Amino acid sequence: MYDFAIIGGGIVGLATAMTLGKHHINNRILVLEKEAEWAFHQTGNNSGVIHSGIYYKPGSFKAKFCRDGSRSMVEFCQEHNIEHDICGKVIVATDLSEISRLENLYQRGLENGIPVKKISQEEAREIEPHLSCVAAIRVLSTGIVNYKQVSLKYAEIIKKQGGDLRLNTQVLKIRRSGKNQVLETNQGSFETKFVINCAGLHSDRLAKLSGANPNAKIIPFRGEYYELTPTKRYLVKSLIYPVPNPDFPFLGVHFTRMIDGTVHAGPNAVLSFKREGYKKTDFDLRDLTEVITYPGFWKLAAKHADEGIQEMIRSWSKAAFVRSLQKLIPEVQGKDLVPTHAGVRAQALMNNGSLVDDFLIISGDNSIHVCNAPSPAATSSLEIGKAIVNQLSELTLTTVIG
Repeated sequence: MYDFAIIGGGIVGLATAMTLGKHHINNRILVLEKEAEWAFHQTGNNSGVIHSGIYYKPGSFKAKFCRDGSRSMVEFCQEHNIEHDICGKVIVATDLSEISRLENLYQRGLENGIPVKKISQEEAREIEPHLSCVAAIRVLSTGIVNYKQVSLKYAEIIKKQGGDLRLNTQVLKIRRSGKNQVLETNQGSFETKFVINCAGLHSDRLAKLSGANPNAKIIPFRGEYYELTPTKRYLVKSLIYPVPNPDFPFLGVHFTRMIDGTVHAGPNAVLSFKREGYKKTDFDLRDLTEVITYPGFWKLAAKHADEGIQEMIRSWSKAAFVRSLQKLIPEVQGKDLVPTHAGVRAQALMNNGSLVDDFLIISGDNSIHVCNAPSPAATSSLEIGKAIVNQLSELTLTTVIG
């Protein structure tokens, strides 16, 4: 019998389990992960950026958790000797039509309490000598890290706390047993007093198995990247981002120096035909059927048809992808780029076609479900864990965990 069972061994699930172990030292904690290793999906395939929180609506969970998370993540890395680099980033306007959007982003950064600074074209080129822009802002608190390493450290701490960590264990069914819940898996059944669903790409399905309704469906978007060849890595010193379109939920193709010294360029954002579809050829009939029969998807597609078409063109045409990158660094040529791993973003979409633009954490019967935690969830993982523990207290669990 467990007091808490966390479903999902990505960075959010592990951060939650670790925080629970710190605050509920006498409780038995279980973490179930269906893959053979921790942080296999979104966490293990992201860009490794410690985000600042500049993009998010003031007052939102994303804005608060990301701003605070950028600090707590750095503190965690320092405490546990995990390599990281607070290199900062530049967000640039590449033509005059983007100046007003850049100004709006700067003001949002100030509202969110982010250390952000306007810089001139000349100052931007001092930071990134090969950059092309008409104006820019610098975000000093942005950094880079390997979130897989962070996740493995979380798991190590959970084990030291006495938590039970189970890999290769997929939850197939959730049923009631008196006041408790039983998780039926491919490795047997586990009874628990409380379930915390951090299943990422499958979080909506697990919520429904538990009897909760997130009122949203996970739509998988694949983000495809290229990598600069070793001889061209000098073109990028840190992180270079375009001004995002505020009406489109993605940040646009950008350059990211990784903690291992490689430089990734991307991503685009295209519908994946499989929830764990990292290749263009990946396909799952159930996953795709759920998407194309969901009214919200077609409403979203109609709203963002032009952007969606451009994303698909970049997916199939390297030349189109390169042209987008050349707006930032004109020297980049197709021969300078080689394909690298893709990631899949678990994005919740409502029936009316609106993307859930904030973290979505809902309560169920003796359960909590994290039903929308795409980027910046890795940066925010410690803060999400704290929020879940606080929510547990608000649910007055004394009658549940005794």
